[in-house]
Amino acid sequence: MLYLKFIGMKNKLISLFYWPVLLFVFLLAGCKPHHSSPFNESAQNALSTFKLPPGFKIELVAAEPLISDPVDMTINEEGCMYVVEMHGYPLDLGNSGKIIMLSDTDGDGKMDKRIVFADTLVLPTGVMCWKKGIIVTDAPNVYYMEDTNGDGKADIKKVMLTGFALTNPQYLVNRPMYGLDNWIYLSHEGIEETNTYQKEFGDTGRDIFYPDDPKGARLPVNAQGHIVRFRPDIHALEETSGSTQFGQTFDDWGHHFLVSNANHIYQEVIANRYLKRNPDQIVGDATESVSDHGDACDVFPITKNPEHQLLTDVGVITSACSITNYQGGAFPDKFNQHITFVCEPVSNLVHADRLKDKGASFIASRALDQQEFLASTDSWFRPVNMFIGPDGALYVVDYYREIIEHPEWMSKSEIESGKLYNGRDKGRIYRISATGAAPADWTSHLNLNDSSDIQLAGKLSSSNIWWRRNAQRLLIDRNHDMIIPDLVKMAQNKQSSLGRLHALWTLEGMNKLTPELIVQALQDPERGVRENAITLAELHLTAWPDLVPRLIALKADESEKVRYQLLCTLGSLNTPEAGEARQELLFKDINDNWVQIAALSATSSQSADMLEGVLKKFDPAVTAYASLVTRLGSVIAANKDSKTIHSFLQRAVEPTAGTAMSWKAPLLEGLAEGLKNRKSVPEGLHSEKKLLISVCLHHPDVNIRRNARIMLENIGIADSSPELVVMQEAQKIAADKNISSAIRAEAINLMALQNPKQEAAFLESLITPNAPRDIQLAAIHALNKIPDTTVSVFLLKSWASLSPGIKEDALNTFITEPFSVPRISLLLQSISNGTITKAELGWPVTVILMRDIPDSLKEYARTLLSGKKEDRSPVIKEYEASLQLKGNAGKGKVVFVANCLVCHEVRGKLGVAFGPDLGTVQSWNPENIMINILDPNLSISHSYELWNIVLNDGTMQQGIIVSQTSNAIVLNKQGGAKTTIAKKDIKSLKTLDMSPMPNDFEKRIDMQQMADLVAFIKQGG
Repeated sequence: MLYLKFIGMKNKLISLFYWPVLLFVFLLAGCKPHHSSPFNESAQNALSTFKLPPGFKIELVAAEPLISDPVDMTINEEGCMYVVEMHGYPLDLGNSGKIIMLSDTDGDGKMDKRIVFADTLVLPTGVMCWKKGIIVTDAPNVYYMEDTNGDGKADIKKVMLTGFALTNPQYLVNRPMYGLDNWIYLSHEGIEETNTYQKEFGDTGRDIFYPDDPKGARLPVNAQGHIVRFRPDIHALEETSGSTQFGQTFDDWGHHFLVSNANHIYQEVIANRYLKRNPDQIVGDATESVSDHGDACDVFPITKNPEHQLLTDVGVITSACSITNYQGGAFPDKFNQHITFVCEPVSNLVHADRLKDKGASFIASRALDQQEFLASTDSWFRPVNMFIGPDGALYVVDYYREIIEHPEWMSKSEIESGKLYNGRDKGRIYRISATGAAPADWTSHLNLNDSSDIQLAGKLSSSNIWWRRNAQRLLIDRNHDMIIPDLVKMAQNKQSSLGRLHALWTLEGMNKLTPELIVQALQDPERGVRENAITLAELHLTAWPDLVPRLIALKADESEKVRYQLLCTLGSLNTPEAGEARQELLFKDINDNWVQIAALSATSSQSADMLEGVLKKFDPAVTAYASLVTRLGSVIAANKDSKTIHSFLQRAVEPTAGTAMSWKAPLLEGLAEGLKNRKSVPEGLHSEKKLLISVCLHHPDVNIRRNARIMLENIGIADSSPELVVMQEAQKIAADKNISSAIRAEAINLMALQNPKQEAAFLESLITPNAPRDIQLAAIHALNKIPDTTVSVFLLKSWASLSPGIKEDALNTFITEPFSVPRISLLLQSISNGTITKAELGWPVTVILMRDIPDSLKEYARTLLSGKKEDRSPVIKEYEASLQLKGNAGKGKVVFVANCLVCHEVRGKLGVAFGPDLGTVQSWNPENIMINILDPNLSISHSYELWNIVLNDGTMQQGIIVSQTSNAIVLNKQGGAKTTIAKKDIKSLKTLDMSPMPNDFEKRIDMQQMADLVAFIKQGG
């Protein structure tokens, strides 16, 4: 099972994690200090290295020695450009970070004056204008800084929020952004666990809170790795449902798009407030990848002599950051709307996508075929951030470093080469505009602060987001009642839908919005305004209940996004009218997964009525109906009383023909899942035991048998005479070879619901090489329920005859929690005497034995197993000979199918999506491909590590965590099967610090097969 470590998976990526955390560098027009030569020769010559589409030009705005190591920028209402300088990347925590103010003293559109606005920062990552100063992110803190005496230096440096993890710089809190809804959003993702730099980056964070209000709003440790939003004026603080690595963006209407190293664009589709409304609905991912050309899509660099480290993914997105939806209104038509840019610093380029609607979400397609929006031949060009300026131009922040990868994933020789900080004294900011655009003039005369309230209100209809956002922010800061009539007029402006939108949110921010304006907006001809009007109405439904009928009237709206937002909002209303409207909305868009999630986000009290409606309309030809029935059944069993559950249970297990039979198994599956999620089983359900036993033994549908057994397991089955009769009947079914193995296996699973000590001999007789796999596994599971060493003694005695697939499950019986000292002792003895080899253990079991078992046995285990992480260099050296052989891609495909298919896809067409898509590493050096095949643990990032999850019932699951929300995780298991696990069901969760790929690939393929496999991978499938 080939498991190369490279970036190519959603939301969380892997070994290369390039430093995609940087933004725009700016400074202000009107700051004071010394003059210096703004550009040197190399900076000026850099312009000749760029390639842009026709219709665009690029200009240099600032460069060394004026700035260096820029990672973010903003331009305030006075035309001041603030630039964040992060000098410490990658390993220097010596407070070298700065905020610089730049200004243009001669009016030529280029910065020529520098003031250090603030210094002694650790690893500053972002800046945003706020009040009379700026907000700066510098983990663990978020600061407010202000210059009160006009000397260009911050004399106020106040900690607004604290508690963020000081982890690997790629994961630090970053890029604060003022949202359409008047909240400030902080880009944020979970920590990056480090093995090499624990001292520098081992901080896991604390609770996040306002230091000046310690008893106020508070988020759990490091906000659970989610984006944080806050409103400083009222000390509001929330975590959102999504995570983003470096950067975030909103489109014109407030849709939220995120980015991570190897997923250049995904969307937070459902808000956390809706998921929290119904905790009985278990949702593991609130985001959706929207790219139609791959998460880690192909890119087309033009770099000459590129600087790539060992694990760099050449030719694909691998360091995506600073996603920016263009809203400047000044680009040529093809790029002026629905365009999103993303930086890719490792490949020295900026990628562009075009967005189009797809139900509740979007699809992102390439804006350019076989080329990038901006690319450079210079390997030191490192675009890390973008900013839309007052002139509508796109400002690109260039970190300009030789190396941008973090040493955590670099070779020792590269780390010791002395090149880590090459370029630390350099950095550039470029301005991209339309070919015929006038030079930037905001640098010499911009002062929005001097504008009157009426002038600011007029800017709300600008085609440029810089003017709209800052005008909205300033009007709310001023909070003058006399401007209200003008804002109302703007909210009714027929010429500008964006003006209407921002006027509405400005009035909301000033607490001056009226129900009449919301009603008007609900009927707006522009879809985006109607969508936002629903959200605004949601904020006031308690005070203005007359809005409810107006909302419900939108259930037939032509826009899918309007209907989706309406469905989310109506989930807070528990009325017959709202319930009926939700059902209509659900059935209209039932094939949209997000619509199902939104419908079930309503409070659990409304789930039974919704399920009745779904069952009446159930269409077996539409697969969405079955998944919805399962979800609803789960919610009902998780919170309803025994009478309600009994009613649906009876209907689910009653054998019938026709359409009804199609929903029975999904319903019972949902009921079983929901019951498992309850802290305690309702007393009345214990009377269902007899019914469930009968179903387990006699129902014709094996799926219904299975889920009835799961329900019975949660209810409990007593060790009494009736159950002994059940055991006998189950054994009779299990022994009948004329019955399907699936039904026989279910009978064995039924036997495992109580201690099957008396049936041990029968169960052992089922574990033979010629028995079906599912029968053997069920028998091992049942033997495991006997609370002594019966299963261990038998498995060790039979070890030589067990197949490899059976041995893996057999090993788990020795390490089931709570740990059994006698069982583990037998396992260690068998390793010592050679019954079980170290290779057969596998790395996951080895790690558990060396790290997690009781201390009384741990030292012995370490003595036996300490050599497991052997030096792979001899094997690698031996297989270097394969690089000299001519590989056959066709034969390599056969090798792939035999060894890698169960864990990897190739271009999303062939294979299983467990590990990364191998079609994206075709540009790797053949030697690096071979090394990663033979030494899969060479460099592992937390995103592709194997996790060992122990559930409250003692069972374990292993896999890769691919996403999580506040109440659940999604685990991708070997074979590509994803399962959602409620966090409340998890007893412990530990990383095994390993690749799931086997560490003995040389035993599976010879030299020629290695050459063929490499050729197949190089071909890209």
